[in-house]
Amino acid sequence: MRRYLAVGLDAYLCLLTVGLLVRSCLESGGTGRAIALPVVQLIGLSFANQVLLTMAVRASAGKLIMGVRVIRLPDAGRPGFRRLVLRWLYGLLWLPLQPWRRFLRDPAAVWGPERPVGRPVEPYADLAGVRQVRRRDLRSYRAAVRGGAHGPVLRGD
Repeated sequence: MRRYLAVGLDAYLCLLTVGLLVRSCLESGGTGRAIALPVVQLIGLSFANQVLLTMAVRASAGKLIMGVRVIRLPDAGRPGFRRLVLRWLYGLLWLPLQPWRRFLRDPAAVWGPERPVGRPVEPYADLAGVRQVRRRDLRSYRAAVRGGAHGPVLRGD
């Protein structure tokens, strides 16, 4: 649930910031500019939040608030720029189209299960090889690795 709240906070903060910046676009005149500039600002803020901030502190603004960190699999290290850009593009371009793709393929199956029966569920799988974990679990994992014990397993949240 924390991941979904973090995504919602990220979207809200980005839209709020752009909404505050739109006033300057509207005063500058020109309908094309008034539409194009907020779109460019949204994409730029999204990139800065999801890629640059995550590179710096392992979390976007919403994830920081919710206590979630982004790690590289399988070693729980800091994800690199390439992985974060892939993850950002995946979330920006591919994920929003999934409900439409599914509806167009089979309108009756929209509310049914998406995976075939017998196939394992991987709820925290990520295209770019990163995972979101609770900050507390990451600290426990690192303490266990430093101590040499086979401590808690990182789980997504």
